[in-house]
Amino acid sequence: MADFPNPQQDPGTERRLLLVFVLTFLVILLFQPLLKKYLPHQEAPAKPKQVQSQAAQAPAASTPAPSAAAAAQPKSVAPAAAEQASSESETVIENDLYRITFSNRGAQVKSWVLKKYDDEQGKPLELVNDPAAAKYGYPLSLWTYDEGLRRKLNSVLYVASASGHMTAPSEISFQYADQDLVVRKAFRFDHSYVVHVETSVQMKGSPVDAYPAWPSGFGGESTIAGYHSTQIEYQNNSDTQRLAIKKISGGATLTGPYDWAGVTDLYFAAVFLPENPQDVRLITLRNPLDVPKDPSNPSETTQVDVLGTAMGAPAGVTEERLFVGPKSLKVLEAVTVPTIQGAEHDLRGLVDFGFFGLIARALFVWLQWTHKYVPNWGWAIVVQTFIITIALLPLRISQMKSALKMQKAAPQIKAIQEKYKKYSMRDPRKQQMNQEISELYKREGVNPIGGCLPLVIQIPFIWAFYKMLAVSIDLRHAHWLWIHDLSARDPYFLLPIAMVVSMFLIQRITPQAGMDPAQQKMMNVMMPLMMGFFFFNLAAGLNLYYMESNLISVAQQAIMNRTGLGREMREMAEKRARKSKDKNK
Repeated sequence: MADFPNPQQDPGTERRLLLVFVLTFLVILLFQPLLKKYLPHQEAPAKPKQVQSQAAQAPAASTPAPSAAAAAQPKSVAPAAAEQASSESETVIENDLYRITFSNRGAQVKSWVLKKYDDEQGKPLELVNDPAAAKYGYPLSLWTYDEGLRRKLNSVLYVASASGHMTAPSEISFQYADQDLVVRKAFRFDHSYVVHVETSVQMKGSPVDAYPAWPSGFGGESTIAGYHSTQIEYQNNSDTQRLAIKKISGGATLTGPYDWAGVTDLYFAAVFLPENPQDVRLITLRNPLDVPKDPSNPSETTQVDVLGTAMGAPAGVTEERLFVGPKSLKVLEAVTVPTIQGAEHDLRGLVDFGFFGLIARALFVWLQWTHKYVPNWGWAIVVQTFIITIALLPLRISQMKSALKMQKAAPQIKAIQEKYKKYSMRDPRKQQMNQEISELYKREGVNPIGGCLPLVIQIPFIWAFYKMLAVSIDLRHAHWLWIHDLSARDPYFLLPIAMVVSMFLIQRITPQAGMDPAQQKMMNVMMPLMMGFFFFNLAAGLNLYYMESNLISVAQQAIMNRTGLGREMREMAEKRARKSKDKNK
């Protein structure tokens, strides 16, 4: 994928552009009285104050926006008459899912509230990160390579087609024009999380590359970890790429094709869907922001990176859709994507189920089905974990049987190894040792990988369940007993402690016939402590799964210890321990 260098990275270019812009502004300012006095003024029909028509030299506001092909051809046109609002105003667009507040200053979004989700204070979730947006730009601002032009586009007062309160489905447009610049931004809203976006920018009759942007991450981030979870994602053909913060350079230009691209965090996304995926550019944005280390102590701050994106077609005209909403499978699968060959036809790729995504997604669909009958996500996890742990019991039994057979054959294997230990590894007779051991395995019915195979089979399911719980937005702010948010850590750390204790019990009561007693004692302590360290700050839903799974395993092992297989395993382990003790005397 080709990278286009940012023109502003050329040393001195930014300063020269700023100087040119300031001089141009001063010339326009000084000549305004002369232009008003000597240029002819054409009277226009009476219209509402907030919607003034373009002069005859520019296209009429009521005509459709020019096509991308037409805009791509530079045309020599007469300068447009000034078209700008005299005061700042706001327009609110609302449906059952969101409430968006536009300002005509910059024709950009000052507030984007998701009604069905709340923040840490229980208020409707605000997706605009106000401190970052005030420094680096608000949603649906325009991003250009010329920083001076970028500031102007996002600070002038546009003429809005409507103000006040509107209910979707609805439309709104913003227009601005001066002697050199003509800008038009139009937005359409329906009953979904998708907004239709059309923008065009012309400077002295020539199109300018100006891309609609979501430049400043998300609001509602209450922790540093929340900022670190943001990334830039895009789908190119059937390939979904996720760029972590360290891989992103601010102001870099990536060329398409892209089915969609945007900025995401763990649970929400702002993603552009271009009408023409083949002819599109993606700008990656990364800027520093000082945030409190602890929300309760705002005086002590640390620096984090805020990510954003801008996307559009070159040549000044962009037509695309913008999805701003939750990374919920049901919502994402309802968004139609005009894909390139081999890609998904919706936004489901935004949910990262990991390497074992097929299994994780199936587990998630099953968890959602369980929740229909168990209307609490915590208890739904309890039910599903119980079924999974019971289903994996045959593998646990198979593992114990394989370990027992290996221990029975261990003395004979050791005798064969003693017989050939005088030969070096390069000696051809060493191959006879391997052959004799293989024949012993066949004779005794021992599978050397039989003890590992059940564990290998379990790993995809365990990891898929872990990943599924980690990315499930349904667990966000979901209550269970003393837990107020299953996607956050246990506030009292009861679940991690219970998990460590239950793992210690499993290690304690599980006979390890093939392990040295001293090594087993060390593992009995080290393994639970290590797992407790890893899970100490993980989501409560994950700790609930592992804690319950361990408790069920304790019960299973206690029952298995009473069977003939279990007694035989314990006798072999005790015999090995006695031998080791006698040897150390």
